[in-house]
This record gives sequence, C-alpha cells and structure tokens, in this order.
Amino acid sequence: MVKTGTRLQSQVDDTEVIVVRAADSLDDLRCGGHPMVEVGGERGGELDPAFGEGTVLGKRYLADDGAEVLVTKAGQGSLAVGQTALAVKEAKPLPASD
Repeated sequence: MVKTGTRLQSQVDDTEVIVVRAADSLDDLRCGGHPMVEVGGERGGELDPAFGEGTVLGKRYLADDGAEVLVTKAGQGSLAVGQTALAVKEAKPLPASD
C-alpha cells in the first residue's frame, strides 16, 4: 500500500505527485494510462491519448475513496485510479469579510 508522503512520478511524462491522504485505491494510481512509480524509478511507454488531459502544478486530485495527491510537477498525462479519472479538489470559499 502506498503511504502518505510517498513521492511518485509518471512513466510517460513529467508529472510528479506526493501522496497527501493514502488509501488502498492508490495502489493502482496511473498517469497517462500507465502505473506511477516512485521518484527515480524506471520510465518507459507512451502516453495514452485517452489520458492526455494533463495535470496542473499545485492542484490536489481526489479519488472516490478519499485518497488525495498533490501535483509537484505538471505534465501532459492525466491522473486516474485504474480507468477512473481523479477529480481536481476545489478550493473552499473563504467567508466574506464585512
């Protein structure tokens, strides 16, 4: 199981993430259609066009089970758990200051 604080990189583009909230689903975390590996791991393969929407630096992405990753380096591949795309975590609106 992937633990909180683990740094992962894509095999097919420049995307790098850090795990903010771990869950079992992150064992199948993918970027660009290929499994992510620990930073410094072996790279290879080609970006799957179906998972080519890209990632945004500094954004948090959520899985359905509450797992959360923070993008530390953006790339062309999109994040998914298996075939299910991760959603961008929306910022909470600040209360109005009167």
